[in-house]
Amino acid sequence: MPVAFVGHGSPMVVLDEAKGAELRAWGASIPGPRAILVVSAHWEQAPATIGPTRAVPLIYDFYGFPPELYRVRYPAPAAPELARRVAALVPDVRIDEDRGLDHGTWTPLRWLFPDARIPVLQLSIPSHDPRALHRLGHDLAPLRDEGVFLLGSGNVVHNLRRIARRPDEPTPSWAAEFDQWLVESLARRDVDSLLDWERRAPAATLAHPTVEHFVPLLVSLGAATDDLSRLHYPISGFEHSSISRRSLSWGQDRRT
Repeated sequence: MPVAFVGHGSPMVVLDEAKGAELRAWGASIPGPRAILVVSAHWEQAPATIGPTRAVPLIYDFYGFPPELYRVRYPAPAAPELARRVAALVPDVRIDEDRGLDHGTWTPLRWLFPDARIPVLQLSIPSHDPRALHRLGHDLAPLRDEGVFLLGSGNVVHNLRRIARRPDEPTPSWAAEFDQWLVESLARRDVDSLLDWERRAPAATLAHPTVEHFVPLLVSLGAATDDLSRLHYPISGFEHSSISRRSLSWGQDRRT
């Protein structure tokens, strides 16, 4: 299976047919996973924790949005078998039997796999240490050979304090430069720079005043170690001027 990172953006994406069409087209190109494991920016918990092994309601972890957003459902089955495999691969992992999927997970999956038939499991972000997260991804990589789609969910650039208030505002230079730095670093397969991103990337503190939306990418990078040359970008661009929608997929030849 490929391993990927999705720029999930605003929860409103789940109601946006145009943006949803891009995600749907990407999902249609992914060979049917047996299960899906998601590391979302919206679950930070140490030690590493996996979500429930039974179906529980979604989490609507946002406020002030239109009522129809809170009526969205994504009734994917739980993934108890995957939970057991993750527990075997990740030392001392815990289980939270009450935490539903957050919007960093169900928003993109609602378009990527709209029939909601594939079992889904979430794994928390247990640390902000880039090397530890990269190792975590490497430890999870065997799941790819077992038909599991590994998905990091966040944003390459994410600073809610700097989003545009008007739809015609251009992307600021600092956001474009950080986004391009990532592309160039990945093209060089410069893992050391990516793991030292807070020091080496341009405008890192502007692009990420807090790091939780970037670090799921490092888990995906770790799981993609043997496929770094097989990378493509199924989605790119920005929303609200400075929130990057760039999404990455390793280990799958691009389909047109």
